[in-house]
Order: sequence, then structure tokens, then C-alpha cells
Amino acid sequence: MGRMIITQQMEEIVRPLGPESLLLRGARLKNTKEIFGVAIYTGMETKMALNYKSKSQKRSAVEKSMNTFLIIYLVILISEAVISTILKYTWQTEEKWDEPWYNQKTEHQRNSSKILRFISDFLAFLVLYNFIIPISLYVTVEMQKFLGSFFIGWDLDLYHEESDQKAQVNTSDLNEELGQVEYVFTDKTGTLTENEMQFRECSINGMKYQEINGRLVPEGPTPDSSEGNLSYLSSLSHLNNLSHLTTSSSFRTSPENETELIKEHDLFFKAVSLCHTVQISNVQTDCIGDGPWQSNLAPSQLEYYASSPDEKALVEAAARIGIVFIGNSEETMEVKTLGKLERYKLLHILEFDSDRRRMSVIVQAPSGEKLLFAKGAESSILPKCIGGEIEKTRIHVDEFALKGLRTLCIAYRKFTSKEYEEIDKRIFEARTALQQREEKLADVFQFIEKDLILLGATAVEDRLQDKVRETIEALRMAGIKVWVLTGDKHETAVSVSLSCGHFHRTMNILELINQKSDSECAEQLRQLARRIAEDHVIQHGLVVDGTSLSLALREHEKLFMEVCRNCSAVLCCRMAPLQKAKVIRLIKISPEKPITLAVGDGANDVSMIQEAHVGIGIMGKEGRQAARNSDYAIARFKFLSKLLFVHGHFYYIRIATLVQYFFL
Repeated sequence: MGRMIITQQMEEIVRPLGPESLLLRGARLKNTKEIFGVAIYTGMETKMALNYKSKSQKRSAVEKSMNTFLIIYLVILISEAVISTILKYTWQTEEKWDEPWYNQKTEHQRNSSKILRFISDFLAFLVLYNFIIPISLYVTVEMQKFLGSFFIGWDLDLYHEESDQKAQVNTSDLNEELGQVEYVFTDKTGTLTENEMQFRECSINGMKYQEINGRLVPEGPTPDSSEGNLSYLSSLSHLNNLSHLTTSSSFRTSPENETELIKEHDLFFKAVSLCHTVQISNVQTDCIGDGPWQSNLAPSQLEYYASSPDEKALVEAAARIGIVFIGNSEETMEVKTLGKLERYKLLHILEFDSDRRRMSVIVQAPSGEKLLFAKGAESSILPKCIGGEIEKTRIHVDEFALKGLRTLCIAYRKFTSKEYEEIDKRIFEARTALQQREEKLADVFQFIEKDLILLGATAVEDRLQDKVRETIEALRMAGIKVWVLTGDKHETAVSVSLSCGHFHRTMNILELINQKSDSECAEQLRQLARRIAEDHVIQHGLVVDGTSLSLALREHEKLFMEVCRNCSAVLCCRMAPLQKAKVIRLIKISPEKPITLAVGDGANDVSMIQEAHVGIGIMGKEGRQAARNSDYAIARFKFLSKLLFVHGHFYYIRIATLVQYFFL
């Protein structure tokens, strides 16, 4: 972190320098044709090269067992050598038992130090008895592991034709560990699901809508029914012609209310179209501005590129509805509403982080208004709102989550000129601070993102991957316990767990959520333990949220572990990345010392993949961080069953049989 001072026409301009100012090797330029830069890290000092460093060494249970036996045999070898040396000198104390003629020492050797003679004889016995140590065992085992790892990459059953990806082995030291797994910890989004987001529903100002063929339809009867009293709201692309608005008596409004309704929907989808970091990958930046293409560009011609599938799905949905994001430059964002081009000046981006669970943008509208648009999890947006249909939206968000949909809340705030001047000054001071910049930025973001007006919520569907249910059932039949660790909302996570077979309908679902204190958490854990003891015949499933998990791990680890061990399936929701790793570490150090396996596809899963005994990366749409940091990488979750039950099983049999040959 730092700052840059530019002198232009005798005036100093201060600009902050941070991670966003660093262009890493392998990156590509966006929103600009050319830049002026200074090379600061080159060669092996680039971030990409530094990432080549090996991870912490993982060792399999078989290798640890071999090392234990090696130490035992080493102790035996040393003991034999010491005992033999002592017996030799004891035997030679009697003069009649002198050394044989072929091993007699010279006079110089006889007069040398007794300690040196003892050491010399001790080393001689070590050489005589060294055959007890199987030196070739390690060489043979390593060769077997290396050659055996090729079978995983060659297995066509682990090849995904659509993405042209085969299984990858990043380490061959853990092949046999695959056959001994007792716990599987898996992420949800992108691991159990496709990570292909489709906009399905939304809540705007307390009313729920579905998207049907580019139109927003209030939930209830379909708009193409034969009866004329069915209510639906046309998409915003048709709102300029009010004849498309047909309403029933329950939905009929005055012309003034219709105009207000249009404004609410317009503002909601403008927030969706502006509050993001989406780029247009097939449109050159120099086309932004005046040009003939701007008047006739259709949404279908635009190809959006985003690091987050959620953002891409929302921007595409807004384009289908009629609010089309055209592109952006360093200072402007362009949106086409009903064929009319609008330019918004991009003033500030308040980046997303896992602590706030939201992101915001501050823009200047064509009218000159300063607006803040924010989106994020309902737990981070709703407490900051002072207006809008908060309770209705909260109910709708819960209903969306019960359907297994991913939800985000949208809100906005208007700034007066005086308020914006203060905000702009505080952001500048925080961004240019040389010390504690992150803490200062967090404080400023908290100051800005308050007194919001709630606009509504979005619901996006993420379909399950093929054969996820069968894979989880196979793992359960093999005696492997499956834990799902996700950052999603409680209701969404439970719904997906039921649909993928992680939870089943006959299972008694226990909950440890919304705990506020240590005492409350402890009491709830005791109640759960009693319920499990009373209904020990029934299978139990446990749902834990991130807040309650932090309380449970702080003071009540043993009680929490007792509850978890007696549950057939555990679901942890609203989890931070480090919490995922803590859960796995807790299971690893339990008295049973079970073998753990973690499966994930994104950067948020790297910590748990590295913490588990075996880490599996899914080569999905969230980048390759998980695959690069894993021990094995596969294209789909369904491949896990063959990886464990076939390759892992046979690897364990091979290595166990091979080791026995050296000790028979």
C-alpha cells in the first residue's frame, strides 16, 4: 500500500496505490487501451512465480505408519549394536578369550582410547545389523505411488467431455489416503451445483414477480389465461406503452400510482444494472460514447463477462427486462432504458468483502443527483435500511430461500451536495492513508452504507450438478459422513441439502442457529444432545450457522463435537472461509483422528482444502485457485465416488501388500 503524488501545472494530485493498482503478470487490460506503468516485480518475484511455491507437505496414514515402524526398527538396530558391543567387551575381559587371529588389533589400536574403540566396535555392529532397516522400501513405495497416479489421469470415467477436462493429480503421496476417508466436507455453490445462475424471481417494493419471457409477472395466475381479470406487469421494455398493463380489480391502480410503480421498477433495475463489476468482453472500450451502434444495439448482441456468476445473471436479466448495461469506462457507466441512453458518472466503488457481505457504488445521475446503490446478503442490507417494504421483503427472501434460490437485497440512498463532499473527503483520506488503510476504509464504508431505502430483492437459481444425489447416497452407504459448508442463507442451504439428498425427509433436522451468547449456545447444545439420546434410533441432521458456530467453538467444543458425531449429516451455513478450515481442524484433532477430505471450487474453499488430509478441487467457473491448491482436481462432484471407491480402494490394497513384502 502507498500513494502517488503527481505534479501537474504546479498542483499536486494525490492518488492511492493499493492492490487494485497492481497489474499482475497474466492479467489483461479492461476499460482502457493503454496505460503508463512501472515494473516493480519481475521474473521470479512476480505473484504468479511466487505462487509456484510448494504447499505444506501432507503425509498419508500409511506413510506415517511406515515412519513409525522405521523408528521402531531403528531403535532395535541401535539396541542390538549397543548390546553386542557390551557383550564383546564382557567376553574379552577374560584373558583366555582373546580376539581370533584374523581379527587381532595392532599395538597402536590396543593402546588407543577405550571410548574410541567402543565407538568403532559399535559402528561395526551397526554395519553388520543394518539389513534390519528396509532401505529399498521407500524407493519402491515412491515409485509405486508415482506410476500409480497416472491411472487417475488416464481414467476416461473421470473425463468431462463438455469442458474437455480430465482428472489431475497434484501430489502422488496421498493415493492410498483416498481409500480411507471417513469425513467429506463439501462446498455447495459450484461444487454440488452448476454455478450457472439464472434469474427467476424478484421482490420489488413488497411485491413478488417472476420473469417469464422477458416480462415481470406477479406471482399467481399466468398472464395468458383466458380470463380477463388476471394481473401481470409487463416488462419495462413495454412500460412506455401503458396499454400493455392489464390489471385485475385487486391490482388496479390510478394513473398516478402506475407512474410511481414504473419509477420503482425502473430504479430497482437501474440499481441492478449499475451496482456490479461486470465488463463487456466483446465491445471495444473506444465505442463507449457517441456512435451509431448505441442507437440500435440489442441486448442479445452484448456478451457480459463477470468474475461472479450472480452478477452476470442479474445484469443479463435487467437487459432482458429493458434496462441494458451498455458498458463503462474509468469514470462513466452507460445504461440504455427503453432505447434512451443514460450516462452515470461513476464516483466511487465500495468493494465487496466477506466481512460486510455487500458492495456499493456511488454514481451521479444525468439529473445531477448523487446516488448510492448497494446490494448484498439480506443479513447485511436489511439492518442498514430505514425505509422501503422491509418486512415484506424479508418474508419474500425467506420464501425464495425455501425454494433453493440464492438471494440478494438491493437498496439505495440519496446524498445532498454537502453529504457527498464529506463522504468524498473521508474516502480520499482513507484510500491515501499509509497506515491502517483497510481499517479506515472499513469505518468509512460503515459510515456511508447506512440509512438506506430498500428497493427489493433478487432470486437466482443455481441447478444441481448431474448425479450429485447418487454420489452423496453412495458416500453415506460407504459409512462416510458428509458435511456441507456454505456461505449461503440458512433456508437456501437447507432446501438444497434436501434436494441433493444430503438431508432426507425422514431425518430429524436439528438447528443451532441465531445464538446470541455463550450461555444460550451451551443450553441449546445440551438440549440437542438430550434429543439425540432420546431418539437414538432416528437419523439426525444438524444445521449450524456461522455465528452460532463461533460461539460453540469458543467454549463448548466437546459438547458441539458430541452432537455432531451423533448426527448423520451436518450443514453449516453463513460460513466464512476461515470457519470452514476451523471445522475441519476440529474433526482432525478429535480423539478418533478420522481421515478428512474437502471438496471445493473457489478461492473461498482453498483454506479448507489445504487443512483437510486430502483436498479435492473442482475445475469450475470460479477460477482455478481451488484446483491449483488441491491434491487432486476433478471436473464434477460425481467423479468423487469412483475416485474414492475404486482408485482409493485399490491404491490402499496395493500399498499395504507392497509394504508387507519387506517385513515378511
